[in-house]
This record gives sequence, structure tokens and C-alpha cells, in this order.
Amino acid sequence: MSQEMINRRNIHWFPGHMMRTLRSIEKRLPQVDAVVQLLDARIPRSSLNPELQALYGAKPRLYILNKADLADEKATAEWLRYFKREDSGCVAINSKQRGAAMQAKRAVEQELAALLERRQAKGMSGAQTRLMVTGIPNVGKSTFINNWAGSAKAKAADRPGVTRGEQWIATGSYELMDMPGVLWKKFENLEIAVNLALIGSIPDDLLDTEEIAAGLLQQLAGEYGERLRERFKLGAEALPQDGWELLEMVGRKRGMLVSGGEIDLGRAAIVVLDEFRGGKLGRISLEWPVVMNGMGEAPNE
Repeated sequence: MSQEMINRRNIHWFPGHMMRTLRSIEKRLPQVDAVVQLLDARIPRSSLNPELQALYGAKPRLYILNKADLADEKATAEWLRYFKREDSGCVAINSKQRGAAMQAKRAVEQELAALLERRQAKGMSGAQTRLMVTGIPNVGKSTFINNWAGSAKAKAADRPGVTRGEQWIATGSYELMDMPGVLWKKFENLEIAVNLALIGSIPDDLLDTEEIAAGLLQQLAGEYGERLRERFKLGAEALPQDGWELLEMVGRKRGMLVSGGEIDLGRAAIVVLDEFRGGKLGRISLEWPVVMNGMGEAPNE
């Protein structure tokens, strides 16, 4: 997304409980066998929190590309290949879908095969495997755990900041530690902050939703222009490349007019964001791994 589409003020949301979570993760890591880190499949790079990466060290980890049902299938396939090239365990799922937890369990067992074999050799095959489940806010950690456990044992909601303290959840041969979502202390990269806002990891009341929605439309007009035409009935003519013009078109097509015939851009922005987040625009990815490679970043750095 073009940085010119949004203003220069800091997008900052790092409540006190996030700092406490970082300290708790560092303290609890020696107690777990591995880390399961959830990423949003639409923005794997932006949801890969460097604050967390710095804490894990050599601890085995598995990446879960969650909400894969909302992401572009081609992009997700590229991301899976990317993580495999980096020698990192990774699986793409929709944590709300039946059977998703079994995919993750198989991936965990494959990732921890050496550890489990050593335990079995020592006669400890019945010992529970402890996993720490981490990620950014609103990435679906609690829903993932509830699917794994087969019941609603972790608090889950479609908004950031619901889980405020770690929760140990025992299920079969596993113990899962549900950690609260954590963001960056400071965003150096404005594009990453905007991507996190688009998926709802940063509360909407901290943002200018009109700017964010206009920027999203400008980005989608290139790769997913046909989706915009179909969803908002924009016609067959060439789409404008300016996000504000697109936002006005959406508002006009949806009849969002105020006195004097002006378009209610605020209402139009809310509709655009809600429909993107809910998958009503189709399966869309905002990041592809070539961007990550170009920045020289790797998941295990």
C-alpha cells in the first residue's frame, strides 16, 4: 500500500498487558517443548512479530498460516514454499474449520519427531507435550486452541485484546499455553502497521478509517480489480487508480449520500473494511513472499 495514502502520525497500540506478555513469554519458554506461532495468511510478513522472534532463540517452532480461507490460494502456496525453503515448519489452515486442528497436530508431531523419539526411548512416551501458542492480536489463537481441544476452553472473539493473561489448556497428550496477542513496541514500517489495521489487529478507533479504506481500494484495484467491480457493481469501465475516487464510487453505488448529495465516506470506509475482513471481496492476499525475500528477512531470524 502506498504510504502517501495515509497520514504520517504514528499508529501505536501497545497496552501495558502486552509488555507483561513479552516478559511472561520469556519466563515461560523454558517450560515448553515448542512454540506454535499463528500468522494471518493474508499478511504473513506483517504478522510475523519481531518482538516474539527475538525471544524464541533455538526453541522449535511451527508457523500456522491461519485464516487461509480468506487468503489468495496462490499466495498461500508461495508462502508455504517460502517457509519450507527456510527450513521452518508451516501449515495453512482455517482454525474454525473442522479438521484444521488435526493438520496442525500432524505438523507439530513432525516438527518435534526427534524430541518425541527421545522421550519414547526413555520410557516417557506418556509425557505431555507442552506448546506455547503465540501471535499478534486477532489472529485466531483462542479459536485455534478451542478447535484443537474440541471445546471452548479459551476465550475467543473477533476483536483484538480478548486474551489478557496466559491460560494453560490440557488436551490429550498436549498442554497448550494460550498467550495474549502482542504487537510491536514501535512501528518503523508504516506499511506493516496499516496491514495490521486492515485485518483488525489494531482497534479501528485509533485510525483514520477513510484513509485506510482508500489505501486498500487503491492496492486492490490492480491485482483484484475484477473483484471490486463485481462486489460493488462498478461497471466494466476502467477503474480509477486513486483510492479516494474508488471510495467515492463505492459510496455512490451503495447509496451512501448525505444532505447536498455528498457521499458519506465514513460509512463507505466501514463497509469496505468489513467486507474485506469478512471475505466478501473474495480470497485476497496483501503480501507475497517475494517482498519478504527482498527485505532480507527470514522467519527464524
